[in-house]
Amino acid sequence: MSRIGKNPVVLPKGVEVTLSAEMLSIKGPLGTLLQHLDGSVKVQKDGDQLMFEAGEGAVTGNAMSGTLRALAANMVQGVTKGFEKKLTLVGVGYRAQAQGDKLNLALGYSHPVVHSMPKGIKVETPTQTEILIKGVDKQLVGQVAAEVRAYRPPEPYKGKGVRYADEQVVIKETKKK
Repeated sequence: MSRIGKNPVVLPKGVEVTLSAEMLSIKGPLGTLLQHLDGSVKVQKDGDQLMFEAGEGAVTGNAMSGTLRALAANMVQGVTKGFEKKLTLVGVGYRAQAQGDKLNLALGYSHPVVHSMPKGIKVETPTQTEILIKGVDKQLVGQVAAEVRAYRPPEPYKGKGVRYADEQVVIKETKKK
């Protein structure tokens, strides 16, 4: 069996779990998340723990037990603490401004770039060159951060562009005569 799948997911106080035949619903102080369950994995709630076990005779059950356990652990963390990604803008004149559910970006193009945030995602701009993307769904927070970064990824010669706060950009040496 999967090593990750063997570990139970501990449910903190204030988190409610609802199990049905094909859905797992986790509700916490920050919101509710849903996950479709695979038929080859048995999920059981035992007190304040969720247990995942591979079904008998299923080839994919072993792998899916670890996957579903990791997804459930991320859901529990999302509804209790939430997730956030921090982006920084590097470049002269590069600015960001959050207005409600829209993010206005000035990235050196002849036009401003406006990115609409999906439901469940909040965006903040503590300074003009920092962007904080927050939400309860880890996959959605990462996807939105990747979409914003894709407007102007860091280029390798000067390092200008939108980058993750912890990203290291390797600067290339320019061509010499």
